[in-house]
Amino acid sequence: MLGCQDGRRVRSWLTLGSGLLECLGFAGAVFGWATLVFVLKSEGYFSSLCVNATINGTTAEDCRGQDEQFSLVFTIASFMNNFLTLPNGFLFDHFGTTVARLLGISVYTAGMLLIAFSTPVSSVLLFPALSFIAVGGILFLMTNIQVANLFGAHRSTIITLYNGAFDSSSAVFLIVKLLFEDGVPLRWSFLFLSCCSVFHLFRTFVLMPRTHIPYPLPEDYSYGVNCGVTRDYAIAKIEEKNIQTSKSEEEMPFKETSDQGQTTDTTERSFKSCFLSWFFWWHLLWLSVMQLRHYLFIGTLNPMLNHLAAGEPSLVSRYTNAFAFTQLCGILCAPWNGLIMDRHKGKQRETGQSEREADLRAAILSLSLTALQCVLFSVCAATPLLPLQYLTFILQVLNRSFLYGGNAAFISMAFPPAHFGKLYGTVMALSAVFSLLQYPCLALIKGPLGGDPLYVNIALTVLSLLAFINPVYVYLYCRGLAAQRTASH
Repeated sequence: MLGCQDGRRVRSWLTLGSGLLECLGFAGAVFGWATLVFVLKSEGYFSSLCVNATINGTTAEDCRGQDEQFSLVFTIASFMNNFLTLPNGFLFDHFGTTVARLLGISVYTAGMLLIAFSTPVSSVLLFPALSFIAVGGILFLMTNIQVANLFGAHRSTIITLYNGAFDSSSAVFLIVKLLFEDGVPLRWSFLFLSCCSVFHLFRTFVLMPRTHIPYPLPEDYSYGVNCGVTRDYAIAKIEEKNIQTSKSEEEMPFKETSDQGQTTDTTERSFKSCFLSWFFWWHLLWLSVMQLRHYLFIGTLNPMLNHLAAGEPSLVSRYTNAFAFTQLCGILCAPWNGLIMDRHKGKQRETGQSEREADLRAAILSLSLTALQCVLFSVCAATPLLPLQYLTFILQVLNRSFLYGGNAAFISMAFPPAHFGKLYGTVMALSAVFSLLQYPCLALIKGPLGGDPLYVNIALTVLSLLAFINPVYVYLYCRGLAAQRTASH
């Protein structure tokens, strides 16, 4: 028996470690777009959109059309990254890990191959390529988040660690840029990245469950083949029963505690009742306003640096590299958010307090800190001082790590595990629709504002203040529950 337990423990750690490597090396590569744009410009992608213009009697090359195309590529990819998380979430919940991962591997590899075989003449291939990379990457993240269920006491910490690795993987395109500057063709780099699909397939069939990893974790839970016993089929049946139970509870409200202080019905709530709750909609607002700020910053980083550096290529390259290097720190920043959420684990709860309520109380500080970070980041980004952008880069990666890690962790603790994929996909899809506002913002900057983003940045800073509504609502909700317990006692 000891051997079986040791085998399960080793397998859990191998799954965790290889999942971190997958998220760190591949999943969020799309967010390193600002670094890749520097290389693509050097190769001449969309260069036909550059025209000669006369400014103050001096003839210069105007490449605003080229910048707009690159921004549009990222806008569409970031939208697809989030919006298609909705059908992918349903796919993951209903068909399990293997099917979802095989889809992710297929589209991710296709995206890498499209860039590898694209040329400046076929620049339009960047549109589907980056979208495929984005969709495949988010499927890698979604299927890996469930690994945190194997480490119950540190669940939120591991969820945020995975999201931090996802953020840090944007530095993959920095490696591509540095190799390009050393003479390695762009095609070779992307062919190598596409060949890494062998690693993803190995994890899918050897280190990941066929269906899902449940939470709370059943005693002696295992997946795959362990000690001569295959457990996936039995777990799938348990999950199917839980889902059917949840469908029969169409309008059941939250009832937080039983006599033993345990959650009584969060595992039985329907998807519809979760979707219509204020928890969902205030959390959606929290995510959407901050995500819009980040997407607009990444999509306009290259032209912003060109503007602040007066078009000096070496200076733009230096700041682009600095931005990419800071992205590596995402994996170091994100776990702190998980530790904030997990700090109540192992402590004695108040009489009658459920684990879910304790989780929500712990999330208040995390949600508030994330909103505050976004406001500070937005203020720095709105200040037209080039040296200050170093601080902007630091605040951006810190806030982004807290944002996406906190998003996944909050959904996992506030709603039933049976609906995680659907709710995660829904909130990402709806926030993607909101993020389309970045394109009219770009048009406003390029047109009426004459390339000056100051007023748009000020508006986005004010909009970011709306993110504080979510932690305030969670605080008032938990305070109401505490008052009810006091009255009942």
